[in-house]
Amino acid sequence: MSQKIVNVLGYAKANNQFVVKAQNFDVRISKNENFPELEGPSPLEYLLAGYAGCINAVGKLVAKEQGISLKSLQVEVSGTLSLDKYQGKISYERAGFKSIQVVVKPTSDATLEELKNWIEALENRCPIQDNLINPTPVELTLLKEFSTTEAA
Repeated sequence: MSQKIVNVLGYAKANNQFVVKAQNFDVRISKNENFPELEGPSPLEYLLAGYAGCINAVGKLVAKEQGISLKSLQVEVSGTLSLDKYQGKISYERAGFKSIQVVVKPTSDATLEELKNWIEALENRCPIQDNLINPTPVELTLLKEFSTTEAA
């Protein structure tokens, strides 16, 4: 069984933009209503973008394995959520997406039956979809950083 650990590190100082280091790239996350001057996708948009990107990557891999030629692939992902839990107005609803809709539009000479087999294999092998539809244990650890005035 082969495994891979995927790690990212995010940071922000005071009112600065949140930046995540992923491999050798800086991913800037914004759209914070408290700081509208910051530009960039929100964390929710990044989640959906990651899902679309995973469908693209796995879709191309599966197509190659199945001998399907993809001329192009368009993936549209939309999510519906209630902002009430996020904004602290209620406590009984989920904070996350209530539903996610995905439309996959491949351009290919493959038959409809071949594409149905392709999309079924893609859904079965997409790690992001697996994490979205199945419970995944998450461990959140708090480590307090002391400022120089607190440490004295």
